[in-house]
Amino acid sequence: MSFTPSGKHLIAGEWVSGAGTFASEPASGPSHEFAVGTPELVDQAAKAAEAAFWSYGYSSREDRAAFLNLIADEIEARGADITEIGSQETGLPAARLEGERGRTTGQLRLFADHILKSDYLDRRHDAALPDRKPAPRPDLKMVQRPIGPVAVFGASNFPLAFSTAGGDTAAALAAGCPVVVKGHGAHPGTGEIVAQAIDAARKKLDLHPGVFSLVQGGDRSVGQALVQHPDIKAVGFTGSLGGGRALYDLCAARPEPIPFFGELGSVNPMFVLPEALKARAEEMGKGWAGSLSMGAGQFCTNPGIAVVIEGDEARSFIDTAKASLSEVGPQTMLTDGIAKAFRDGRDRIAASQGVQELLTSTCDLRNATPYLFETDGDTWLANHDLGEEVFGPLGLIVTVKDADQMRQIAKSLQGQLTCTIHMDAGDTDLGRSLMPILERKAGRVLANGFPTGVEVADAMVHGGPYPASTNFGHTSVGTLSIRRFLRPVSYQNIPDALLPADLQG
Repeated sequence: MSFTPSGKHLIAGEWVSGAGTFASEPASGPSHEFAVGTPELVDQAAKAAEAAFWSYGYSSREDRAAFLNLIADEIEARGADITEIGSQETGLPAARLEGERGRTTGQLRLFADHILKSDYLDRRHDAALPDRKPAPRPDLKMVQRPIGPVAVFGASNFPLAFSTAGGDTAAALAAGCPVVVKGHGAHPGTGEIVAQAIDAARKKLDLHPGVFSLVQGGDRSVGQALVQHPDIKAVGFTGSLGGGRALYDLCAARPEPIPFFGELGSVNPMFVLPEALKARAEEMGKGWAGSLSMGAGQFCTNPGIAVVIEGDEARSFIDTAKASLSEVGPQTMLTDGIAKAFRDGRDRIAASQGVQELLTSTCDLRNATPYLFETDGDTWLANHDLGEEVFGPLGLIVTVKDADQMRQIAKSLQGQLTCTIHMDAGDTDLGRSLMPILERKAGRVLANGFPTGVEVADAMVHGGPYPASTNFGHTSVGTLSIRRFLRPVSYQNIPDALLPADLQG
């Protein structure tokens, strides 16, 4: 491998080590030592980000777009090395990482184009009405402004698209916010080489070095110090419900509370309506099995629950899904911890009263094989634990008595990233009755498809009511995600020369 990690942190343009180290735990290849992050390093990075904001937060959209595009170029220039160390650290196949790298560079360039178009600024102007009675109206102008330094937590399951230079970082930099990334311990070497790409782009444009820093993990105090630092004004997070909720509570408990934009988990239920089930039960069973086991089930949009009305067609769907899943071999999970959590979740579901095991297997170490379970609607409604996410290739089929119980299941759901309806023309009435329920439960509702695969686009929403995310009004994917790192400012009777450049003229 031509790239060998230094194991250092990037703090405001300087690569620095520390007193302690932790060892990476790759799925294959050599382990490397990385410096453990500390609250002192977080303090340095956050203060440098605040210092950088006074120039970067007031930079032109053209300059920020150039930065984003150059980061994409620098990532592509390191493509082979990123794929190699990413595969070693995570166990993800090269093709998956190459596709994810394309998504990462694509969203950087998308945000560059988005800010150049300027629609995101939501500029508004109410001209002065000096002669209005009974009181004159002042001149009012409004625009979205960057909020300040942003903390980003890398995600385990997307070492590129949701990590160091992922969607949160791209959106924050596009908005004009310096970024401090807390690297993920599942892929510290991948994080380092991507940080090198960002820093190379920064140097070429002679930007303030505090515009981007990477603090490796290795200690929980790093994340805690980051979300509590007074110079950090918002947090982007993708990860577990437990870890995310703990950080969210810390953000809320600060003397100056800040927004925590956490994407925490979802079971992404799929509702298979009767006419669709009659027409293509086997096709849907096979498609669901493929989506469920894709990437060892380690997608936040993994459709872990299928709801069907009991009957012969339901058995055909179940039998096909079981047969398709039984053909899926062992897949390497991202970390030992994730693999253990998957086995724990499997055991929890298997031990639940009223749940039948349809497909079991043996998985050990970081290997995962699919599991399939079945329960009925009454059992589901009586046991809310069945609706908790199991991160991995595990499916639960809920057979319900009729359309009314299907609607009850929908109403019982917690917040979700996605909900899916499979339907034919004869299912329109039932589908219409489900839609008002599902749109209250999820950030994205889809028909006749599978939710794995999140398009990076203007109209995408990757979020939803809690616990899918901590802020249902925003998304972590797509151009709307930039709004997390902006706030509206109104200017009353301010002379044109004093206004932000985007409001002048």
